[in-house]
Amino acid sequence: MFRAKTDRVEKLSQKYPERIKELEALFDKRSNLYIDYANVRPWADKLKWHIDCHRLRQFFASFDTVNCLKIFHGTLEGNQESEALMKDLASWGFEVKTKPVKRMRLSIDVSSIPGASTDILKNFIRWPLLKSLKVESIEYLNRQLAELNKQGIKSIEDLKCNFDVEIGREMLRDYDKNGIENFALFSGDSDFAGPVKQLLDDGKKVVLFATARRVAAELNDLQGEGLIIYDVQKIRNFICWKREIEP
Repeated sequence: MFRAKTDRVEKLSQKYPERIKELEALFDKRSNLYIDYANVRPWADKLKWHIDCHRLRQFFASFDTVNCLKIFHGTLEGNQESEALMKDLASWGFEVKTKPVKRMRLSIDVSSIPGASTDILKNFIRWPLLKSLKVESIEYLNRQLAELNKQGIKSIEDLKCNFDVEIGREMLRDYDKNGIENFALFSGDSDFAGPVKQLLDDGKKVVLFATARRVAAELNDLQGEGLIIYDVQKIRNFICWKREIEP
């Protein structure tokens, strides 16, 4: 059953009652939400609006069958904004799952390789694409790196923090030990196909909250086995930044 947590959510629910009915049907039993935030945050580029985690928590917590909202996101240690976000998420009522973001230095030093070499580029461009590029294109890209080298830039920092394994494990554990019947996942990553299929095979309901053309083919294929894909555009006004609410 839906019981609005705030006056704002209540007013929106009256304006969009069909959305509430849809979600009540999806969350008809004990449910958990799993948010892969590093995957979700870039959706703004496609959506042209931003997900507000605080509003998202208020909205989904209004469904009394939603047991827990778990959010997975790396912490950039020493970064005040990143560390503050983790504290905010916890204060808003999320169960926060985090670990340190890995900082990796990747060389872009092309001073000792031939102009047509792919030795450096292969670290940044997937091989199926790289092997399709003309020699002239490879040489051009290496010249661009050489220009950076002349400026004293010989490497770049890459940040990495993947939670696919942790989220998949958490979902299966909640099914096995915590009596969760419905699983709502905010992500479109193909790495979740395995645990999602296992849950579907075991008769559980799995809902993927995603945006059009941001769902991996492996997950799209699971619609034939019962996976429900729910377009987040439908609940925009409930979960977006205040200034981005549609009239």
